[in-house]
Amino acid sequence: MLSKVFSSATYGIDAYIVEVETHCDAQLPSFTIVGLPDNAVKESRERVSAAIKNSSFEFPRKKITVNLAPADIKKEGSAFDLPISIGLLSATGFINNNLLEDTIFLGELSLDGSLKHVKGALSVAVETQRKGIRRLILPNDSVKEASIVENVEVYGVNNLKEVVQFLNGEINLTPVYTDKTEIFSDVNMYHLDFSDVKGQSNVKRALEVAAAGGHNIIMIGPPGSGKTMLAKRIPSILPPLNFEEALETTKIHSIAGLLPKEKALITERPFRSPHHTVSDAALIGGGSFPRPGEVSYAHHGVLFLDELPEFKKNVLEVLRQPLEDSKVTISRSKMSLEFPANFMLAAAMNPCPCGFFTDPNKECTCNTQQIQKYMSRISGPLLDRIDIHIEVPAVKYKELSSSEKGETSVDIRKRVVEARNVQLQRYKKYDHIFNNADMGSKEVREFCRIDNAGAELLKMAMTKLGLSARAYDRILKVSRTIADLEHAGNILPQHLSEAIQYRSLDRELWNH
Repeated sequence: MLSKVFSSATYGIDAYIVEVETHCDAQLPSFTIVGLPDNAVKESRERVSAAIKNSSFEFPRKKITVNLAPADIKKEGSAFDLPISIGLLSATGFINNNLLEDTIFLGELSLDGSLKHVKGALSVAVETQRKGIRRLILPNDSVKEASIVENVEVYGVNNLKEVVQFLNGEINLTPVYTDKTEIFSDVNMYHLDFSDVKGQSNVKRALEVAAAGGHNIIMIGPPGSGKTMLAKRIPSILPPLNFEEALETTKIHSIAGLLPKEKALITERPFRSPHHTVSDAALIGGGSFPRPGEVSYAHHGVLFLDELPEFKKNVLEVLRQPLEDSKVTISRSKMSLEFPANFMLAAAMNPCPCGFFTDPNKECTCNTQQIQKYMSRISGPLLDRIDIHIEVPAVKYKELSSSEKGETSVDIRKRVVEARNVQLQRYKKYDHIFNNADMGSKEVREFCRIDNAGAELLKMAMTKLGLSARAYDRILKVSRTIADLEHAGNILPQHLSEAIQYRSLDRELWNH
């Protein structure tokens, strides 16, 4: 007796279809699963056996062989419990085969036959739609995220018995659909707002420029100056996620099991803030069966690294690839996976080990050698990939005690969105460029032309500050964003002048 049902598994952030073939033979009882199963899949035998018996079905005393095809890709996780059970019950005549050919099954079984939440349901639903398969059956706890995908009948079930009754036509189930427009009506309901921040108008301006052009930013200032407070509010001024961005972001969180059960889609830009003790694998992703890291969880959002010099050097160096390519490639001997990592980097640091080098009110206790050693923890190549360096001074008492409210995030976001729309129009012919920060050298030469006065100003700044060729491009990109915010067609000297001010760490103050 042979049966075939369909399931799915994730590879990277995308899913692929798995055929679950079940063969029962009249020989000595045994239960074997083949097709490169990991330990969690192998343990399915015990869960499936108990769940079938506890659901009032007879478990066959035969030689059972289950093949998970394609057999050359390693299968992991517990989501194959349900398809294996359905395949076994079909092979032994408990299930009518009419619906099996056009259905994907996914779910982890408890010993009593009830179904538990599975990871990656959204990716599976997207692949189900792409393959033109009609329906998807999975646990009720996972149905919300899968139901966002159109043209797929998504059924949430509670236990194995319910699935069998549905397949045999004994009960009716209603497919679950989630309305996208309803979800996106509540976007950008951020609890943190820029109006909460007292003073720091120059830093707010720098963050607005960074958000408008998608630029990476580093804030340098003494402890308590508000660097973390400002960074946490960056997502509130970024443009709203569109459906494609929300879908891709949700897929990453779904396969990692970070998506709340009641949430169908992530509609707000992620903000990730790993501690400085994080390992390189946790930051970038990795493991024997690679999983995404913090840079991927921050995809289409903000990755905030507080106390930047305190991160291990090797951890900071692995950031260079995702910052340059907007993706992470993890290679193993038997596989190579890519995870998207298109994020805005916001970093914060003290100006010296004690933190008070630039503070006019408190005396710094560090000598020149200590400051240079502290600053050298951040490599030049990494610093060159950060477009904006801004000093964050300590807030004065007058500003702290003021009852006057600052500009709201909504007002700032309006200007950011207008600037982003200008950029989308400008780069509509390019598949890989969506904002000014994405420009390569060729696009910088085309879209960041400057007049003679601007060229003289930039030449003087480059010579005086000893900037690298990469910093030259960064200044032009930031100038282009400042011009976009002011609705200016050309980059003017005042735009360049402001952009040059955003290269604090290139100045002699920290280099000598």
